[in-house]
Amino acid sequence: MAWIYLFFGALFEIGWAVGLKLSEGFTHPFYSTLTIICIFISFVFFTKALRGIEVGTGYAIFTGIGAVGTAIIGMTFLGDGGGAGKVFFIVLLIIGILGLKMSETTTEEIGQEG
Repeated sequence: MAWIYLFFGALFEIGWAVGLKLSEGFTHPFYSTLTIICIFISFVFFTKALRGIEVGTGYAIFTGIGAVGTAIIGMTFLGDGGGAGKVFFIVLLIIGILGLKMSETTTEEIGQEG
């Protein structure tokens, strides 16, 4: 369940990152309010996720998903530039996120080893 919380938290992180852009420095009340709500929800899910995931792994994956999602939305919908180099490093981030997920040891696994 912790991984599901982490994933949803990261989705809301993407929401608040995009919201920061759309709020134009918190000058648009609608997007500003939406951004603050997304920040709150994002951290609620992230906090719940950290109950079952190591903090270093959880934070790296949380911010990695947020960075990848925000970059893709920026390139697709917000007019951000996107060349081959940018796409390469986004793919590299995804590989890193998957690698961290696959190398995660749960507290149950640690208890069985000792």
